[in-house]
Amino acid sequence: MTLRLGTRGFGAGMIKAIAAAAVFAIGTATIVAPAAAAPDSAIVVDAKTGKTLYSQSADGKRYPASLTKMMTLYLLFDALDSGKTKLTSPVVFSKHAAAQAPSKLGLKPGQSLSVRDAILALVTKSANDVAVAVAEHIGGTEPAFARMMTAKAHQLGMSNTNFANASGLPNTKQITTARDMATLARALQDHHAKYFSYFSTRSFVWKGQRMGNHNRLLGKVPGVNGIKTGYTRASGFNLVTSVSRSNRRIVAVVIGGETSRWRDNRMAELIKTYLPKASSGKRTVAMVPGKTQIVASVDPEDMPLPRIRPVLDGVATASVAPAPKIVAAVAAPAMPRAQAAPSAPPPEGSTVASLIGANSVFALAAVDTVDDATIDQGDTSADEDTSDAAVPGVVITGWKIQLAATPTQTSAEDILDRALSNAPSVLGDATPYTEPVESGGTTLYRARFAGFAGKDEARAACAYLSKRKFDCLALAQ
Repeated sequence: MTLRLGTRGFGAGMIKAIAAAAVFAIGTATIVAPAAAAPDSAIVVDAKTGKTLYSQSADGKRYPASLTKMMTLYLLFDALDSGKTKLTSPVVFSKHAAAQAPSKLGLKPGQSLSVRDAILALVTKSANDVAVAVAEHIGGTEPAFARMMTAKAHQLGMSNTNFANASGLPNTKQITTARDMATLARALQDHHAKYFSYFSTRSFVWKGQRMGNHNRLLGKVPGVNGIKTGYTRASGFNLVTSVSRSNRRIVAVVIGGETSRWRDNRMAELIKTYLPKASSGKRTVAMVPGKTQIVASVDPEDMPLPRIRPVLDGVATASVAPAPKIVAAVAAPAMPRAQAAPSAPPPEGSTVASLIGANSVFALAAVDTVDDATIDQGDTSADEDTSDAAVPGVVITGWKIQLAATPTQTSAEDILDRALSNAPSVLGDATPYTEPVESGGTTLYRARFAGFAGKDEARAACAYLSKRKFDCLALAQ
């Protein structure tokens, strides 16, 4: 039997995805190709009304890749709420968990990490070995946990989803849809609001090594507060995003991008187009069904300590994860693309900055120039885009202002985040950063903005911030 595939409208990456996804039953006419139903699959849902604002092949079968870990975390949050485990509980690695393909933390059999660290490793590093260790911690075995995942998916209304493992590593039985992933994202918000801010974590330090979040829209597109990326050769580049801004909330999903750059630009375009169309009124849609009834009490000492962190629309929200790390803002050319046209890669080197606005505080830095072909796209050796490793550090130029020197980097970043939210017109072109300094045998972290043209501009910024009850000091270059 010969199958001929026309290539018009499909890039090389998508043809590879089609070839990897198709499963042929020899001697029959059965063809199952969940990743090949369309060039890409996308959906935007108004989280307040439940209305679908945009849909393209949203019910087409797809491979979730590491979007799978959203369900792994959902069940872990369930276990925390029920008292089955605690944030301080050890998650022990078996031989099976330790043997998983990268990306991974690389723990050996018998070693362990806390549940809290497991959450952070899944959110940032998207560690496959940690996902399996969590599955065994909760379900006993990974296959048993996968059955729990599928049962929960169907309970939530994700009728077109089946899970076969906890990590998202390639498995032809592991399928989902963009609509189902949007439902899962909303369920995480509805059922596990107190843990949801973990998805906004920018980086996680494990044994001295910083693990950056693969979601480069965090902190760069206003209002984005999570939640997960994913990649395998068969799935393409996937992203589920939650956005809360101007009293509007949406969940958006893109599955099957040919490159991470294209996927990010596509998502930014969807946010720009459809967030203004979302409701700014009160929530009218019911909670996603399927919340587990809690019968066991949770030890208050093991609950995350909430703290108030401002968001871009000015509404204070409880947060349990470390505050997002502040990054530089750089404007760049727009990506032209018709609203519902077949997928096509954006012009080389384009970014999402102008899709959100060149003067945005959190425009995406124009530094994502790594060719995705350089990423190891083997099915079992790279389940996530890792090109963010090439992003250069913050460049400190011009006059600076200092807002505080705090005992922790997180608290310094909190102050920067709050200042950006309170003074976007003044700080929009500045570069926020933290700087460690030794003082009396103690490390303090300075919260600073750099890049002011001169003394007058820096002092004017301090005057503006002082009126908003910030301490501020202008510093020469």
